[in-house]
Amino acid sequence: MLVYLAEYLSQYHSGFNVFQYLTLRAILGVLTALVISFVVGPIMIRWLSRYNVGQVVRDDGPQSHLSKSGTPTMGGALILVAIAVSTLLWSDLSNRYVWVVLTTTLIFGAVGWYDDYKKLVLKSSDGLSAKYKYLGQSVGALGAMLILYFTSDGGDELRLFLPFFKDFAIELGWMYIVLGYFVIVGTSNAVNLTDGLDGLAIMPTVLVGGALGIFAYLSGNAEFAKYLVIPNLQGAGEIVIFCGAIVGAGLGFLWFNAYPAQVFMGDVGALALGAALGVIAVVVRQELVLLIMGGVFVMETVSVILQVGSYKLTGRRIFKMAPLHHHFELKGWPEPRIIVRFWIMTVILVLIGLATLKVR
Repeated sequence: MLVYLAEYLSQYHSGFNVFQYLTLRAILGVLTALVISFVVGPIMIRWLSRYNVGQVVRDDGPQSHLSKSGTPTMGGALILVAIAVSTLLWSDLSNRYVWVVLTTTLIFGAVGWYDDYKKLVLKSSDGLSAKYKYLGQSVGALGAMLILYFTSDGGDELRLFLPFFKDFAIELGWMYIVLGYFVIVGTSNAVNLTDGLDGLAIMPTVLVGGALGIFAYLSGNAEFAKYLVIPNLQGAGEIVIFCGAIVGAGLGFLWFNAYPAQVFMGDVGALALGAALGVIAVVVRQELVLLIMGGVFVMETVSVILQVGSYKLTGRRIFKMAPLHHHFELKGWPEPRIIVRFWIMTVILVLIGLATLKVR
């Protein structure tokens, strides 16, 4: 939005041309989302507390979680507001990628919000049923993939690229829609499963989102893309503004979500942020790199699958409790230790993902 204002004002003063640079707008996107989070955060926490929109803790979970009961939840709405406002202010709104990524994120946020609303406000223990939750996620993911597919120019936009290989790409055709659907829905649910400890999910989201922003910037630049032998995707660079907004909003939320948390993001934040990472990875053609950088999310998801599968097949559990972070809690690890170690793992995995830019 402000890009157009700056473009208009540049005819009166050339200094306004500086706002055409992606790097500057990405930095401003980070700062805008951060400031919004800092300003709106305390207001939202007071509002949620006043209306008793608090966390419900499972009786069969770690005993240390009982003290978290009643902590304001649905704070993910703060993240979405900060991301949306920052993106709309600093992005080129004629860019199709911006609208696909933002709309998909908000649709998944709406699904998560309704689930939280039923559980925390209407006091429905089950919240939104799994069937309807999955239906809402499917609508958002399929809608995004159909738009991307039918507005693509073909070529690199519809190929699957393997990390560490520069001359290997798989033509996907209509399977592009199927792959993207599973990436978006899968990442959304993976982040939601990871969101079980104070700050555990938000920091990996910030790190992965920031790294995907680097991929978006480089893919959108023909010279950088040619030099690094990555797909050159015209217009994808504009996604770096959205990624910057994720970083700013996420860090702002972490200010209140750090141990001991003053607020939790709830499904409204976790489902939306996971979907955002998934659709960005699809846009920049780095689905497999997302699998590497989001290894903590993958690990948490696989632990649940293994736990459920083992119990149904053999009647025995592999872990003390799933997702995996609860297993370590029941082993006696302090919550801050689990959180920081998972953060460190994410830093390492993100660096490996970024290394694929050169190691080909």
